[in-house]
Amino acid sequence: MTTTTTPLTHASFTIERTYPVPVERVWAAHAELEQRLQWFGDDENFDLDARSNDFRPGGIEIEDGRWHDGPRSKYVARYSDIVENERIVHTYDMWIDEAYLSTSLVTTTFEAVDGGTRLTYTEQGVYTDGPDGVASRETGCASILDKLGAYLTR
Repeated sequence: MTTTTTPLTHASFTIERTYPVPVERVWAAHAELEQRLQWFGDDENFDLDARSNDFRPGGIEIEDGRWHDGPRSKYVARYSDIVENERIVHTYDMWIDEAYLSTSLVTTTFEAVDGGTRLTYTEQGVYTDGPDGVASRETGCASILDKLGAYLTR
């Protein structure tokens, strides 16, 4: 059992990106593991010890490893709702060096717009690292979505 005595912060944020590719292309980058690894995970500064990705409602995704000369990080997600080319709803928990960090509910929507796809990422969470941690999480998520954009436009 994991417990924490750190005060909790509840917060939410929304990030929008428009990518110059069709919805089906953005969707595939989420749904197909080989594509997902091009922009989410497989960082050269991270040594992975365990990974699984069961992309279906009820499926679990795990990424567990250690940053070079840094902390151990564990991400465990559960997919709740998946509607192809429209939305993904999942929850995820994070731990740093085996200490509980957060639990989040994420809704990602995909919408065809002139010139491409609008992706909207909304995260609602409870975080143990306070308001600065929430801002850091939002910045981190935005950076991941920027990596997705770079992958989609190569």
